[in-house]
Parts: sequence; structure tokens; C-alpha cells
Amino acid sequence: MPIAAPISPAYSRIAVTPYAGALGAVISSVDLAASLDGATIAKIRKAFLEHSVIFFEEQPLTDAQLVRFGQYFGTLAAIPPHRRLANADPHVLVVEKKPEDRLNFGSEWHSDTTYLEQPTLGSILLAKSVPEVGGDTLFANQYLAYESLSAGMKASLAGLKAVHTDGRTKRKLDLGYVPQSDSMAEDSRYKTAEMRHPVVRTHPETGRKALFVNMIQTERFDGMTIEESRPLLKYLYTHATRPEFTCRFRWRAGSIAFWDNRCLLHWALNDYPGQYRTMHRIQIQGDRPA
Repeated sequence: MPIAAPISPAYSRIAVTPYAGALGAVISSVDLAASLDGATIAKIRKAFLEHSVIFFEEQPLTDAQLVRFGQYFGTLAAIPPHRRLANADPHVLVVEKKPEDRLNFGSEWHSDTTYLEQPTLGSILLAKSVPEVGGDTLFANQYLAYESLSAGMKASLAGLKAVHTDGRTKRKLDLGYVPQSDSMAEDSRYKTAEMRHPVVRTHPETGRKALFVNMIQTERFDGMTIEESRPLLKYLYTHATRPEFTCRFRWRAGSIAFWDNRCLLHWALNDYPGQYRTMHRIQIQGDRPA
């Protein structure tokens, strides 16, 4: 864990400690169970936009407190009824992996819900119960992924759109494990949603450009076949997750991560067989990528 830092003049009400060179910061000196004033919320939002993912420790929130925190940053997305627990808050998704489960939630590099017309702005994940070892989450900075491309590649991607679907996710759930084949043609048979988004997205708040494709939900380039699209997409997936663009977060009970889906990829590691892990997640509604 980073060494605690004093409250800096730039933030005044909270302590913000960078977590890794590429992205991320730990925020302390704030109790998320309490009602936050506008100035504190503004400082947290500033850190979120500057670091793309922010972490909090020792915040054992109730679902009501988690929902209140998320609502400071926008309207929350409701989860489908079949994904909720009985009598649970309609905005809270319980992400549970039991000792006998082989598949975990989010076990490949992705950005959440890119198959929707308006993918979520961000996700807030609270750790309730975690394994003694394993279960970390990786994050990758897609600003850096785009900015490090050659001028020629940037020109090739300019104006290009990609087709995003939910087929691979549904296929994984049906099979009960991560498919080893990269055949999106097979995944496409499962899809129920499809949307076209720019391959390079301009962040609506920072104005920075970010690469906006991911291996779970991007099927192909618009106007091209899956086979024609595969070589360049595979290159972009590999490039987007280069180690120098990433950070790795180790969870403890009461940890919270709040990440920006508009400029990050993330991956929940499935390296804790036979152990139990449960998280509560809320998501903030976003806008259409441009």
C-alpha cells in the first residue's frame, strides 16, 4: 500500500496519494458513511478525473450508504431484476464467487456495458468478503494506450467505429468458463444487444482521447467482417494492456474502487480457487461515446 500522504493544497479536504505511475490514487481522511458536503464531493470528483480510478480503505458501508455515495456523481443505473437478490436495492449488484465456482465476474480485460447505447460512466465496487490471497483487480489507462500509438495508427483509427455486443459475456455464462477460442463469430450467436461506438473516444469531461475497444464486447469494426477485423483488434487489445499502462489493486474487506469506464479497462483476476469472495457494485449512468 502507498505511504499515507498529508492533505495537499490542491485537495484541501481530503488526502490523495498516487497509487501507481500510470493511474490510480488512494483517498483518505474522508468517511464515506457520513453525508458529504459539496466541497468534499468536488475534490473527490477532481481526483477521480485526474487519476481515473480512486481507492478507499476501511469503508464498511451499508448498501444504502454505498448508493448515497454513488448518487453524488450522477444517476445510478438499475440492474436487471434477474441479477438482484430478493429485497435488495435495485441499484446494487451482488458479485459473488463461491468456493465451488469456476467462473468469476469480469475475468477478462473489458470496460463495462459497452454494448449499450450509453455505457456506464463509472463503477463503484465495495469488497464485503475477500480471499486471504488473490482476487486482485487490474486497471489499464486507455488515455496512455491511445497517446502512445504512432501518428499513422492514430490516423487509421480516426473516424473508425466498432461493433460492441454482449455475445461473449452470455457465451461465458452458458459455458461456465472463459472461452479459449477468440472466435467472435461463435460469440455472436449469443448476442442480444449490439451498438456501434467510436474506436477512439473523447472523454466528455477531460477532453482527452482514449482507446475504446475491449476483448469481451468488441466484435468487429463497423463495415468489416470479424475475420478482417481480428488482426488489428488483437494488436489493440495487447497494446492497450501493456504493463506500463496498468496498476493492480489488492482488496481488503471494506475497500472501495471507483473507476472511470470511459477511459479504463479492468480485469478481475480468478486466482483464488476454492475460496469465497463477495462484492457489492453500483454503476453510474453515462452518455453516448463520441
